[in-house]
Amino acid sequence: MYTIRRHIETVLKQRAENAKAILLTGPRQVGKSTLFRHLFAGVRQVTFDDDLLLAQAEEDPGLFLKNNPCPLMIDEVQKCPSIFGKVKMVLDGTDRLSNFYFTGSQKLHLMESVSESLAGRVSVMELDGLSLREIFEVDFYRHFVPTEEYLSQREQSLKHYGGDLWEIIHRGSYPELYANPARDWTDFYRSYVKTYLERDVNRLLKAKNHMSFVKFMTAVAARTGQVLNYANLASEIGVSEVTVKEWISILEKSGVIYILKPYTPNALSRAVKTPKLYFRDTGLACYLTRWLTSETLKNGAMAGAMFETFVVNEILKSFSNEGLEYDFGVYYYNGKDRKKQRKNGEYEEVDGEIDLIISENGVLYPVEIKLSASPRADMASEFDVLDSVPDRKRGTGAIICLYDQKLYLRENLVVLPLEYI
Repeated sequence: MYTIRRHIETVLKQRAENAKAILLTGPRQVGKSTLFRHLFAGVRQVTFDDDLLLAQAEEDPGLFLKNNPCPLMIDEVQKCPSIFGKVKMVLDGTDRLSNFYFTGSQKLHLMESVSESLAGRVSVMELDGLSLREIFEVDFYRHFVPTEEYLSQREQSLKHYGGDLWEIIHRGSYPELYANPARDWTDFYRSYVKTYLERDVNRLLKAKNHMSFVKFMTAVAARTGQVLNYANLASEIGVSEVTVKEWISILEKSGVIYILKPYTPNALSRAVKTPKLYFRDTGLACYLTRWLTSETLKNGAMAGAMFETFVVNEILKSFSNEGLEYDFGVYYYNGKDRKKQRKNGEYEEVDGEIDLIISENGVLYPVEIKLSASPRADMASEFDVLDSVPDRKRGTGAIICLYDQKLYLRENLVVLPLEYI
């Protein structure tokens, strides 16, 4: 039974009414098919997880579409790229809207096919796992940006998350774990990893050594929130850097990880140009790194990294659930563009990092994420490097932490609890 209202629903229905086709991407098990069946109950549905239907579509895409006329919903459409050429012909031959409803769990691979065949003909959106807003039934739909206007509007729908936070970080964001609270956590993620390896990895990689890939996934999960170091991963796993890059690409295509781009304008000449990686689901990351309870996670060595991973994902979800693209508006910064004065009066270059930079309408909003209930203004000391970026203003910065209320530390620096995301 469909029980969880997804915040993307409103935008999806609007797009479907104004586009010839719509594509919903996202990792496996986040509820893409369930959501489409709920919103478009009268539309015929087929899935390319069915090998017989997949073979029919690959053998003769035109005949397949003739036997399955529009409006048509196709699940896991990325498994048959050849169908997009025929879809293009159908869309070019009609003025009717709402012809096709596609879902797919390999975003980057799908976008390559869509860009080649269906550019301008299909509306693309992304569905992630459940957000805190969805879990706690908060009816607020704007993407996060720490402006006074946003904070004022957000305060109209605040709901205290209380002691459930670490349980949610540990449990993860897959809808089945909330629609069915009795579902065993370990069994769910064990099955998820097994299914993922058997389906997606074998199809994309033809991996001969599944255990090496599992070891690799565990090593990546242990590095969530860190700068991506291919050489370090290759050394630990015992494979080549080429193989590591290929496997990282597969995890990214399948929505298992997110690669956060660095902010590297010319004005910040010492900015690191290496991206950071984040697991998209903290529950999966906990399972792979063997944090088996929320209590051990909360008090363990990875608590800070998991908290940061969770917050980053919540912010990204606030964008995608509003139907917005975040790949070219959310960054992080790491570099030595800031200088610190020594006691003898000399200056030295120091490493500095800003966990997130949200770029919107020519304004840069820096965000620091801290596993702390005692925020201080010096936690945001790196934010001033953004003042040297030409043609950009620095907006209000935010420290997202475990403090229990909004607190301005400076006129342009605000402390926010998770309830404000």
